Parts: sequence; C-alpha cells; structure tokens
Amino acid sequence: MNPSQTDAYLRRIGAARPGRATAGALRELHLCHLRTVPFENLSIHLGEEIVLEEKRLLDKVVEARRGGFCYELNGAFGALLASLGYEVVPLAGRVYGDEGRLGIPYDHMALWVRSVDGAEWLADVGFGAHSHYPLAFADRAEQADPGGTFRLAEAGPDAGGVADRDLDVVRDGRPQYRLETRPRALADFTAGAWWHSTSPRSHFTRSLVCSRITGDGGRITLSGRRLTTTAADGTKEARELAADEEVLAVYRERFGIGLTTVPVVREGGRNG
Repeated sequence: MNPSQTDAYLRRIGAARPGRATAGALRELHLCHLRTVPFENLSIHLGEEIVLEEKRLLDKVVEARRGGFCYELNGAFGALLASLGYEVVPLAGRVYGDEGRLGIPYDHMALWVRSVDGAEWLADVGFGAHSHYPLAFADRAEQADPGGTFRLAEAGPDAGGVADRDLDVVRDGRPQYRLETRPRALADFTAGAWWHSTSPRSHFTRSLVCSRITGDGGRITLSGRRLTTTAADGTKEARELAADEEVLAVYRERFGIGLTTVPVVREGGRNG
C-alpha cells in the first residue's frame, strides 16, 4: 500500500494515522474497523467474484465501501497494519461447528501482529461476533473484552494423536476456532474462500449476513430480512423487514452499502 491508499483506508474506518505502531494504536484501529466495515457475505449471493489479492481487497473495502468475510477483512486489515509499521503474518484456523467438529483446512484466517514494543497480538476483524480488541498472543489466562471473556488455550492432540502448537481460541468457555501458529500467505486461503463461496455445505452459501459493532458496544445484524439489534448488555430486539425498500435502506443507512436489488439466497444454497 502506498501512503495515499493508507490514508484512504484510515478515512474509511474513521481512524487517525498513528505516530507509531503501538499496541494502543492497534486496539483503536481494530475497534474502528469492526464499527465501520461490516462482516458480510453479500458477494456470494450477488454473483461477485472474491479475489484474494491486495488491490482487489482494497478496491472492495476502501473504494466500494463494502465489507466481506474473514479472508477479505483480515486480508485488507493486515495490509493496512503492515503499511503502518506493524509486523503482520496471516494464520490459518478451523472453525468449531455446532457439534464440536472442526471445519475444513484454511476455514478461517486471522492475523498475528507484532507492535513496536515487541508484544504479540491476535487480531481478528473477520469472525463476526468476536473480541472487540486484539488478544495478547502469549497470554494463556482469561482476557476480558467487551465481546466476552477470551482465552488462547494450548490445543490437545488431534484425532490421530498428534500434538502440535495449535491454539484453541475460546470465548466464554466455548472454543470458537483452532488456530495454527505456522505462518501463511494470503494466497494460501484461495481454496478455502472458493469452498465457502461455492459449496452447498458452506453456511455462507446457505444464508445471508451483514453485521457490525455499534458505537455503544452492541451489534446490528441483518440476516436476510431479519434485523437484529443487540445492546451492549446482550439484550436483543429483532423484526422482519417486509418491503424491499426497507431492506435496501437498512443496508444503506446502517451499513453504508448501496444496493439496487435485495440479495437473496439462490436455490440450492449456491449463487449462479
């Protein structure tokens, strides 16, 4: 990223350029991103190609003022952090399903980040409802966050009895995803992004979601036509939006996404 692209990205998320790549600045950037760039899978249902290349990600997130899912959001955010002087490495994760089973390889992408003081952080702006701030990567104790109580726990042996250095990212006592600690590159996640955007077994092809953190620490989510507002204390209000005009207005006014047609899940859970 060149300086003008960095400045444009900072304007997109409403953040000032930090003087140094500190832990405090990282916390602010992380929260600003979650408040302004929605977690959304609309491209899958609008027939838009998902390309994991820096320019394409910046075009979508910054220029088109859209959101994305984990590969896109953390890919773009990682490029921003690197341009500001942070050391950034993509990490691969496998998400825990409802029955505690792990998803496909390269199921999720998160970021290992080192600030100028040498501290290491797990940054993740692409997991939907998750931590509002980066998590201390080397800390194995519970970490309090507005999004819940988190812990990075040493993972046990896999199904074959092999122990490694993987970490389980735990929220409020429940594992969210298993994180590999070996470095990856953005291009490594191409197959995972393709699977999630095409497979009828992927929850992304079977549902619509657009969600972001609100200024008061709550969350607003549009799932198809169901609008859910969650307060900071966890209280939820939900209602169905009947008219297309109302759905498009929510996308525009609450998420900053201008659409001409209402996205719908295609027959069979696939686009095209």
